[in-house]
Amino acid sequence: MKKLLALAVALFVVAPVARAADEKTIAEIAVGNKDFSTLVAAAKAAGLVDALGAKGPITVFAPTNEAFAKLGKETLDKVLADKELLTKILKAHIVKGNVMAADVLKMDGKKVNGFAIKIDGETVMIGKATVTKADIKASNGVIHVIDTVLVPTGK
Repeated sequence: MKKLLALAVALFVVAPVARAADEKTIAEIAVGNKDFSTLVAAAKAAGLVDALGAKGPITVFAPTNEAFAKLGKETLDKVLADKELLTKILKAHIVKGNVMAADVLKMDGKKVNGFAIKIDGETVMIGKATVTKADIKASNGVIHVIDTVLVPTGK
């Protein structure tokens, strides 16, 4: 699982290449989107840059810069400075396989990485995070944008 995490998170730090959106990796999409700059910086701070070559498929519940800002500067600085905690938090955002929105809609009440999925009309939540954009297809998986960082509790 640690290897999967390392490979998956490394996807956030690969340089973008000019290709069609669904031909880009999750990393290339994240690097090329200014709304994910904190997520990319977090992946770099976790020291996962060298873990290249992830083929997936993986699903990433990707928090935006605004989601990270909700943590507060002091908390965010603390998390970025603690590689073990940062890795644990990043891991909470990654799911093995292509979990498309249609799949998530069938998961109401189930847990993913310890976070409950809740469907209320057109609103989809994982833990306290709301999915704000779904099904951003990449060559190695899919991204669902979320508005809150998933912070695991306990071990």
